[in-house]
Amino acid sequence: MPATWYFDIVSPFAYLQWHRLRPLLATHDIRPVPILFAAVLSATGNRGPAEIPAKRVFTYQHVAWRAQRDRIALVFPPAHPFNPIAALRTVIAADADPDVIDALFAHIWARGQAGDSVESLAPVLDAAGLSPADIEAPAVKTGLRADTDAAIAAGVFGVPTLRICDALFWGEDAHDFALAALADPGLLDTPEMQRLARLPVGASRA
Repeated sequence: MPATWYFDIVSPFAYLQWHRLRPLLATHDIRPVPILFAAVLSATGNRGPAEIPAKRVFTYQHVAWRAQRDRIALVFPPAHPFNPIAALRTVIAADADPDVIDALFAHIWARGQAGDSVESLAPVLDAAGLSPADIEAPAVKTGLRADTDAAIAAGVFGVPTLRICDALFWGEDAHDFALAALADPGLLDTPEMQRLARLPVGASRA
């Protein structure tokens, strides 16, 4: 069953999930699609975890603990959040080559280097055979906007998100749930799952 993985390089949880997702590309039809998380937040009216001071600290410490537990190299970049547009456009320019995604995540999240400009990504671009002009190409800019708009239209509200048919599996912690849906296409069609999808709202904030 084909799947789409929506991600933003700015997300440390995307970095963590990539370690679990990358090996699956050899056996599953999963298409990595870079999107601008900030645009998703604006479209949905949500706030990112880094925009809530206490949640920001918790998120960073949680990510550090998860990486240590799973033995994943992790060094936060010099500042976070950072502007990820240059990195996202690099993925677009490279046609979402997994090796380039590997290199971007390693540069920013494994080695703790800045990734907020074409200049800061020069080692990745050089290794991928890309130039600054490639990253600034109109088609690349249009491609990132189009992919982000398509994700929003599909209902994506956060990153990383795996889309399997019309079902969205948000967050690195939903990875196993998504794999179960890949293995069993009827997972969300059971009476209980359908009941939950239609569950009434009992109270809401004014």
